[in-house]
Amino acid sequence: MRLLTIESSCDETSAAVVQDGEKVLSNVIASQEAVHALYGGVVPEIASRKHLEVVLPVIEEALSRASVTLEGIEGVAVTQGPGLAGALLVGISVAKALAYARNLPLVGIHHIEGHLFAVFLEKQVAFPFVALVVSGGHTHLYQVDGFGIYKTLGQTRDDAAGEAFDKVAKILGLPYPGGALIDKLASRGDPNSIRLPRPLLHDGSHNFSFSGLKTAVLQFVRKNPASAEGVALHDLCASFQAAVCEVLVEKTRAALRDTGIERLVVAGGVACNSGLRQGMNDLARQTGTELFIPSPLLCTDNAAMLAVSADFYLRSGLRSGLQLDAKTVWSLDSLAERVQG
Repeated sequence: MRLLTIESSCDETSAAVVQDGEKVLSNVIASQEAVHALYGGVVPEIASRKHLEVVLPVIEEALSRASVTLEGIEGVAVTQGPGLAGALLVGISVAKALAYARNLPLVGIHHIEGHLFAVFLEKQVAFPFVALVVSGGHTHLYQVDGFGIYKTLGQTRDDAAGEAFDKVAKILGLPYPGGALIDKLASRGDPNSIRLPRPLLHDGSHNFSFSGLKTAVLQFVRKNPASAEGVALHDLCASFQAAVCEVLVEKTRAALRDTGIERLVVAGGVACNSGLRQGMNDLARQTGTELFIPSPLLCTDNAAMLAVSADFYLRSGLRSGLQLDAKTVWSLDSLAERVQG
């Protein structure tokens, strides 16, 4: 089955053509980073308008790179949620129009579900596995027992990890998005130079909290203005990154221990962070866990990642009708109803 997949949940417009849920024929991503950098964050209305401008050219480019036409597409998948309402509706409207015009099966995919299975485009992972999905909008730990069968083990109570990176970057006067730049600066700093809090590290849960850590950085900078300059900036970035990564690694360690599962998937945009990758590799080595992290391109929001579960659902006869609508808030656990129903 050759699928056309469309992603527009936030500020990337992406379309991909994927064969049999595993072979990526094309994966085109149009980023809006430069536009939103002027405002220090994603502006929903602007994001929606930009999706409208580029969604058709992106789809055409994906088809061209895959050397296929719409006549060669056998199904359509689109991100249904969660995400920004206007942004989601752009992708969903185009997907429904294409499915209707070509009489193709259509399926709406949960954005986080896409991240869970992005690594399957490079390497198969046996069920069950523990998954840490960590991005600008999400920080969740899941137990994944099969397609559509998920259990939330823990989640952030406030800021997502990627959001904390971007907000701290703003505090430090760094351009948006700041996560990658903090990672770069941290590589030249001393992670032990400044002792920052590790929220909820020893609370016995699998939940996260990064708002207090962000506030601690703000207070430190206010008391030590020179810390946001020169060599001191490298040390502060390294110390902040070390705090975030330690919490993510130790919460994941606890989830692996409590579930008894020996396979781990780390996904989402923050999975590109070098400190987190090193921490997870150390964790895997220490615990004998099989670790799977997608390539950087598949960690960020992209359309190809939707194809893995979409292929499974469509082959199983599970489809979305043309009444498909955006879900700005959507629990991943509720997808069991789709499979079991």
